[in-house]
Amino acid sequence: MKNMMAGLIVFLLIVGGSNSMFVVKETERAILLRFGTVERADLEPGLHFKMPWVNTVRKFDARVLTVTADAQRYLTLEQKALVVDSFAKWRIVDVQKYYTATSGEESRTSNLLAQRINDGLRNKFGERDLQEVVSGQRDLLMEELTRELNLSTADEYGIEVIDVRVKQIELPLDVRSSVYERMTSERQREAQQLRSRGNELAIGIEADADRQEAVLLVEAYRDAESIRGEGDAQAAATYAAAYTKNEEFYAFTRSLNSYQESFSNKGDVLLVDPDSEYFKYLRGSAVQ
Repeated sequence: MKNMMAGLIVFLLIVGGSNSMFVVKETERAILLRFGTVERADLEPGLHFKMPWVNTVRKFDARVLTVTADAQRYLTLEQKALVVDSFAKWRIVDVQKYYTATSGEESRTSNLLAQRINDGLRNKFGERDLQEVVSGQRDLLMEELTRELNLSTADEYGIEVIDVRVKQIELPLDVRSSVYERMTSERQREAQQLRSRGNELAIGIEADADRQEAVLLVEAYRDAESIRGEGDAQAAATYAAAYTKNEEFYAFTRSLNSYQESFSNKGDVLLVDPDSEYFKYLRGSAVQ
């Protein structure tokens, strides 16, 4: 009987000792409860002790967690509907507030935070047009929403929102086809404007090229005529100088050139009086 009692006591001591010790990891946040009431909050990592059956320990993930919100439909400033898929990164900063507000349930925290993100995105999208939310001010929108969420979530839930991001923005199925058609029409109109502008520029360039061509041809003809005139003048001067030196030789040379041009073709016929002055040098040659 004594052995049984001793064994029971040893067993109770072992169970009590094992239940009186617990370890908090580096990746965890923990609180110590006394009959459901917080006795110690934010226990540091390491080995800790508690009273068996009186104290209980709740541990929570201290790492950065992700909450993914369901795709929601929002209206922009110009009342254009968009389907937005988003997510957020968060972590626990006040473990006592976190436990009090959410009972330490991560799923409940995710639902609460997703609802806050949904409301915040709806307000932000309603203040901006389509161009701004898609590309122009998208980063600024996310920064503003993250900052505004942190003004309330830390005090209410004991968590910090690190970042909010939009994964995807799509048009609703019921308006997607009409929007695509309108975008196609706008692009076609812009393309037609560019073609018209290009044709206008091409016509202007061609007209300028034609004008320059005409000017160049006129200037070239003028220069050619000027050079030809100068050449004729020099030739005439040369002929005149030669004529004044030996008039007979000059006349003889002119006659030979004329004979050559007149009788260059065997089929040519020339009716001239043989006693005319034209054949003066031929008669002289025959006499000799």
